[in-house]
Amino acid sequence: MDHTALQTALSVARSGSIAEAARQLKLDPSSVSRTLAAVEASLGLRLFQRTTRQLSVTEEGAAYLQRIEPLLEEFDRAREKALHLKTRPEGTLRLTASVAFGTLCLLPNLPAFRAQYPGIKLDLALTDANVDLVAEGLDLAIRLAPSPKGDWISRKLTETRYLVCAAPGWAARHPLASPEALADQDCLRLTLPEHSEAWRFRPRTGPEFAVPIQGSFTLSNPIALKEAARLGMGPALLADWLAKDALKSGQLTQLFPEYQVTATSFETAAYALFPSRRYLPAKTRAAIDFLSANL
Repeated sequence: MDHTALQTALSVARSGSIAEAARQLKLDPSSVSRTLAAVEASLGLRLFQRTTRQLSVTEEGAAYLQRIEPLLEEFDRAREKALHLKTRPEGTLRLTASVAFGTLCLLPNLPAFRAQYPGIKLDLALTDANVDLVAEGLDLAIRLAPSPKGDWISRKLTETRYLVCAAPGWAARHPLASPEALADQDCLRLTLPEHSEAWRFRPRTGPEFAVPIQGSFTLSNPIALKEAARLGMGPALLADWLAKDALKSGQLTQLFPEYQVTATSFETAAYALFPSRRYLPAKTRAAIDFLSANL
């Protein structure tokens, strides 16, 4: 069965119209109709019910197209990988990440990336806004989330763990016997509802539990949140990649290391998001593979 003909059938099913599929594929509608007829004849089954005004996918057509779609995507990926090996990635790569993760995790890796791929120009947008990749013309976004939401394709780059941290001096003045004691403390909070209302704890044995959090100081930026904790202004919930240098130098100490802790999900990770797996440019695939290996 011809690969292009099957892709045409899928395009018609997605658009719900021969005319619309023809417009998207830049083909004549009569050519698309002939292709559908040839596919149906070859298969010996009807994929679509067609009238002069309406087109709908048949039950057997839906079952068939659903099965072949991932196979065609795999076919495309194999072709793209072969082209990637043949052609050196080049062009301008537009990517976005949060200010904190981009500054502390992404930037330190970019010199090695540029050395490995000198043909790629980088356009990095650091913002905490959840920007639309297509509307902004971006190739790649790095998102921190329990699991990506939306219509984008995602690939996990690195796990993220959260820690309750405070300056050693603060910890000495406020000895806390258990996580529940945080409910009575003036905690530093990130300006996000899911981060500022309660922190969840998971002991090595026993059930998870949530501790309500209050505090007189909220901050919109994770780097500023870490600095406030380092200055002894209170305990804060920090990502491991954000706190690691201060913990190593002794400027911060981890409270309750025997617990896992989070504000949203214990499965939070950094993900690469991109608009489509099909015909993914070599520059984007190179960036995803590089970040997956180096973060």
